[in-house]
Amino acid sequence: AGPDATGRWWALSIYIAGCLTDWLGGYLARVWRQQSTLGRMLDPIADKLLIISAFVTMVLLGMLPVWLVIIVVSRDVLLVLGSIVIYFAGHEFKARPSLMGKITTVLQLLVVTLTLVLKNIDAEMMLMPVLAPTTFDQTYASYLRVAALGLTILLPVVAILMLTGEWSQRSA
Repeated sequence: AGPDATGRWWALSIYIAGCLTDWLGGYLARVWRQQSTLGRMLDPIADKLLIISAFVTMVLLGMLPVWLVIIVVSRDVLLVLGSIVIYFAGHEFKARPSLMGKITTVLQLLVVTLTLVLKNIDAEMMLMPVLAPTTFDQTYASYLRVAALGLTILLPVVAILMLTGEWSQRSA
């Protein structure tokens, strides 16, 4: 098996533990009605950090194509920037994941998991020609949805705040 194989199994185990504890924490919070504003804000950030760190690491190791990582990371950066604009516009940010966003996240997690599993069993990346483009398509569709929503809603708000001088008062 060798040290590389052992490290890959550890990586897979830690990644799956991260995914399961993230899911379990959210599930228990809902079941026990222990959801909080802070938890609702931090959970999506934790999800993004898990996915981005896994994708970036895998591209650096040559396990995933660069184009897939670029679209995944840029979508998440767009979401964060939109949240910041909403905050500075003086509105409360309430993250409500859409079905498209949930599907995108599941596909992204699946890409990482399958990549690690296939590498661990020394299998060819037979699913990647199908899974990577599907994940790209779903992520890009979600990216476009978020961008369109941001342009439709946020830009007029920002423009009005800037024209009235409210933006500089709120960001000071």
